[in-house]
Amino acid sequence: MKKETVVILIYIFFSICYSKFGFAGDPVSVFVSIPPQKLFVQQIGKDLVDVQIMVEPGADPHTYEPKPQQMAAISKAKLYFAIGIEFETAKLHAIVSTNPKLQVIHTDHGIQKILMSGHDHQKIEDHTKNLLDPHIWLSPPLVMIQAQTILKALQDIDPENSSVYEKNYKTFISDLKNLDQDLKIFFSGKSGLEFMVFHPSWGYFAHAYGLKQIPIEIEGKTPKPSQLKALIKHARENRIQVVFAQPQFSAKTAKLVAKEIHGEVLFIDPLAENWSDNLRQVAKKIITALRP
Repeated sequence: MKKETVVILIYIFFSICYSKFGFAGDPVSVFVSIPPQKLFVQQIGKDLVDVQIMVEPGADPHTYEPKPQQMAAISKAKLYFAIGIEFETAKLHAIVSTNPKLQVIHTDHGIQKILMSGHDHQKIEDHTKNLLDPHIWLSPPLVMIQAQTILKALQDIDPENSSVYEKNYKTFISDLKNLDQDLKIFFSGKSGLEFMVFHPSWGYFAHAYGLKQIPIEIEGKTPKPSQLKALIKHARENRIQVVFAQPQFSAKTAKLVAKEIHGEVLFIDPLAENWSDNLRQVAKKIITALRP
């Protein structure tokens, strides 16, 4: 009887711990497409999730090819958080085919996207998705929407820890609101400020804080000579002397433009995993570079 009592007490103890603190077996195996998503999922899942990145840091998400070890790992994963980048359009079907039980969660669900051009913020319909800007992770308000989708997916796959995910989510949302407020204060009085970039990654960031992104690429493509000439003229007339490039792409064209406007190239990374710190640093670089 004593042994049975001890066993029962141990069972009750671990049941309480599991219910209250989320103690369990292996964490939920999750894949994301790009590094910033890892942070988003980890903020909500904490130790209850094991997050792996498909497009590794430093790689080009437009042309990335999954490695054999990644395909092997994803065959055991439970969730894949997609975000709508070009890589997924080409590879997601093949990825899912290796694991029929894998649930694909589209974190861009419910988000109205803007044109890739970055010259304006005109909204377009879903039937022209090839022109839509996928860089929704660079806008804190849009990450709040993504966080809701991530929360629901984790709660659905692991209902026993639903309250833990909910608590983590609320903390993450609070952090996002603080970041959003900091950036609004930072760009206060800077409405309409123009900054030139090589690849049009920062349209949502610009839209959130009243800025205007001037991309060298036109709808993600290398500009024609006439377009390049017009961009150089615009930069000169508006005293733009910095071209922002990102480390995943060649800076050759960016350097050419910088030379023509007697400026310089600075690098900002839209795929940095230290997401919130990175956005603050990018904001400082934009303000400092374009200060009269």
